[in-house]
Amino acid sequence: MLYHHHGIGFGFSGDYKEYFGSNTDTESVVYFMLANHLLHSTYPFVITIAEDVSGMPTLCRPVCEGGLGFDYRLAMAIPDMWIKLLKEQRDEDWDMEAIAYTLSNRRYKEPCICYAESHDQALVGDKTIAFWLMDKEMYDFMSVTTPLTPIIDRGLALHKMIRLLTHGLGGEGYLNFIGNEYGHPEWLDFPRAGNNESYHYARRQVNLVSDDLLRYKFLYRFDKAMNELEERFSWLECPPGFISRKDSHDKVMVFDRAGVVFIFNFHPSKSFVDYKVGVNSCGKYKIVLDSDAEWFGGHSRLDHSVEYLVDNWAYAGRAASITVYIPCRMALVLAKVE
Repeated sequence: MLYHHHGIGFGFSGDYKEYFGSNTDTESVVYFMLANHLLHSTYPFVITIAEDVSGMPTLCRPVCEGGLGFDYRLAMAIPDMWIKLLKEQRDEDWDMEAIAYTLSNRRYKEPCICYAESHDQALVGDKTIAFWLMDKEMYDFMSVTTPLTPIIDRGLALHKMIRLLTHGLGGEGYLNFIGNEYGHPEWLDFPRAGNNESYHYARRQVNLVSDDLLRYKFLYRFDKAMNELEERFSWLECPPGFISRKDSHDKVMVFDRAGVVFIFNFHPSKSFVDYKVGVNSCGKYKIVLDSDAEWFGGHSRLDHSVEYLVDNWAYAGRAASITVYIPCRMALVLAKVE
């Protein structure tokens, strides 16, 4: 709608000439400015979100500044990245720099809504992250009475890590499609000629979370804890995170935001002892979220009573550092001890 070519046969490189020229539909731009001005002046608490893949500058700046007036834009490249990684690459080949770039690639002072997946992945024809990770084994091994197979173990771990990394680094708001927070199996499909007008998949199985014998409860608990931690530290309201490490060899990513430190080890088999991590405050830190905790279906490889003492030598672009134990395929969040 923003362009006369409607994006057909046209790619955006980020050059401003692609946005401010004869290809731009100025009447559409003015329409959005007027609509957002009307909405925000009439309903002060309304939130408007733009779905735009072109990267139009000033899309999320106020109309009084010459912007289009949206409050947020959808970070649509992030779910595409995760699905592409899960479909096309081995865990050992994940590029931490490329992942960090996609999660942090947004215009300054133009807030984004980040999400790991949405209805696009849940609808028939595609797969949710949980289904890409665990597929048919979800039918037989999501019960706690069955063995924890390598596929289920990997799926639970990466599902938590992907969501936490997206939440912490990807934007200024977070979106979830109902059911995906606990790894809803299968897909969503509405009655149509192609499925004989069936309602069978026109559903969300919320009962899966309340069944204490199923492992879906672990993913739900983690999602709940993650959102409660954000309420406590409000990182979505803070400036973008500072990425101090994105090591594709170790498969480790570290960043800090809102005074808390996020540490991810995506390596499928390698754990690290006394791993040096940059922090920006003196004192000591403690674990406030651990994806590997038993309560979240993990292996409980970390001692939560440990306090991490800060070394005041600068490291990785931060004022100080700590050393931590990072087991394979897990994430932890550290906060300063008051």
